[in-house]
Amino acid sequence: MDQDVVYKAQILPLARDPLYHVTTYLLCRNTLLRTGIAQLLAGSHFVPSDDASAGVPDLSATDDNPPTLILICESLSPEGYGELLGELKERCPGARLVLLADHLEPQAIGQLAKSGLNGLCSTGMSQEAMLKALELVMLGETFLPASVAFALLSEISEQKPKVTMIGGDGAAANRFSEREIQILRLLTTGASNKLIARELGLAEATVKVHIKAILRKAKAENRTQAAMWASQFLAPAANSPDVVLAG
Repeated sequence: MDQDVVYKAQILPLARDPLYHVTTYLLCRNTLLRTGIAQLLAGSHFVPSDDASAGVPDLSATDDNPPTLILICESLSPEGYGELLGELKERCPGARLVLLADHLEPQAIGQLAKSGLNGLCSTGMSQEAMLKALELVMLGETFLPASVAFALLSEISEQKPKVTMIGGDGAAANRFSEREIQILRLLTTGASNKLIARELGLAEATVKVHIKAILRKAKAENRTQAAMWASQFLAPAANSPDVVLAG
């Protein structure tokens, strides 16, 4: 059965019922940790499975599984987590997968989310916060701690389109910012500082600062030389956010 169909037909109606229960599998070989997590879940909607093997359950034999949650409490590498998620998605297609871990890099967490991870809970979360997070996951949402979400957003915002111009001697110059690329393209049209400022919504003084930086990075003596370089190398790459300009 398609996973979205499982959510709509089985999980969502039950999640609206305050008395619903979710069978919860604990993938945890550490007996002490496993016991502690079971204690945290005690009295909640999340009922630990009677299966004490701590291994990967196989729920693929039937399409009539009740809503199921799998809590992963193992210390693995990002690659190891990725392989485990793949196996779980194959053997437990209707289950929701939540990782209980700390100290994962934001990029690794992003890759795990693409691999099928439905939630990440920190070991420092309070019992109430973790239970609320698990409830959100069972409602079909993907849960990440705020600190992780902010770190991912910060990484995305820092990834600016860049272009590297390489001089005739083969020595790489500094990278150009997105704004400098815009100004370079306008320089190729013969635009004055005043026109560039109006076109880009900048002050003329700001345009002058950018042009000084462009000349320095391009190792050009004047704006005409910079425009000639841009005409030769930048124009063909106008649709590419990351280009290397070879001289």
